[in-house]
Amino acid sequence: MKWFGRKSAGREGARPALAGGGGIAGFGDWPRSYEAQVREGYCHNPVAQRAVKLISESVGSAPLKASDPALAALAIARSSGQVLIETLAAQLLLHGNAWVQILTDSHGAVRELFALRPERMTVEADAGGWPVAYRYRVGANVSRLAAEDAAGRPAVAHIRTFNPVDDHYGLGCLGAAAGAVAIHNAATRWNKALLDNAARPSGALVYDVGDGGVLSPDQFARVKGELEAGFAGAANAGRPMLLEGGLKWQAMSMTPADMDFVGLKAAAAREIALAFGVPPMLMGLPGDTAYANYREANRALWRLAILPIADTILAGLSQALRGWFPEAALSIDLDRVPALAEDRERLWLQASAASFLSDDEKRAMVGLA
Repeated sequence: MKWFGRKSAGREGARPALAGGGGIAGFGDWPRSYEAQVREGYCHNPVAQRAVKLISESVGSAPLKASDPALAALAIARSSGQVLIETLAAQLLLHGNAWVQILTDSHGAVRELFALRPERMTVEADAGGWPVAYRYRVGANVSRLAAEDAAGRPAVAHIRTFNPVDDHYGLGCLGAAAGAVAIHNAATRWNKALLDNAARPSGALVYDVGDGGVLSPDQFARVKGELEAGFAGAANAGRPMLLEGGLKWQAMSMTPADMDFVGLKAAAAREIALAFGVPPMLMGLPGDTAYANYREANRALWRLAILPIADTILAGLSQALRGWFPEAALSIDLDRVPALAEDRERLWLQASAASFLSDDEKRAMVGLA
């Protein structure tokens, strides 16, 4: 009982209280909910979808190093038909949270790692704000998943990104890219409407009958209402106009060509790539001169985007599985990543040229036992 008392005191007394945040207030006229942002950003926007796939598929296909072959088999297995690590990487990018349910057999051994949908998960905290269970909601069905099993080992591993305003949930990249996604999608719909209607009315209606007459209030209201109903909005962009009764069209505002929708879409696409940490050159976007060539951009993608999120996922899985694998360690085998071959070659040359180091020190320098 003294042991349990020390454990309880250490958990309740030493840990500070946690609290969930109310989320980050959005701005602009675009979707706020995660489901709506996924539909607009990932399902309907090619730039955001390609950025997420480029990172998540690279993380999922990266060669692994593991302290135990059984641990590596769990990490590379498929979860609900999808590659586990690739699924977790996509969830972290989009939602900022990834939950993994650790399923065991009758003997207590780990049988499967199952990736749970993050938008269905809710943290159930104790009086101090620390998670004790999770609620998984599918429609009207709610399942309660304990944070630990009977032996005190994690039953659900929660991997999340940094969120400055919430202690329980991480912050994904999709919310930051929502504005650029909305602009990119609106420009696409506008351009399609122009192609469908094959005309560009943009200006003012002038009532000119030659005798100085003006429209009556009822006529003015009717014409204004017809213009708003038939020609306002992106869906009616470029719709041809039929004039009668002394009305003539006076072009006076900028046309879509003057507003340069092509440049607007390119700028929005670059902001989307920026939100997910993908060099625009790899997305096929013009005007990026920050990288000397495609190979350098690919190396920057691995160093700045793929490896950090891979380390976050693998470290979270390793920590959660140490109750079954005491020395659990998962990492990316950098020697087998083609995009980083030049960096490894440069390191090997530096180690070989260091004559003041012994062979064992050189091997340790390049990461060999």
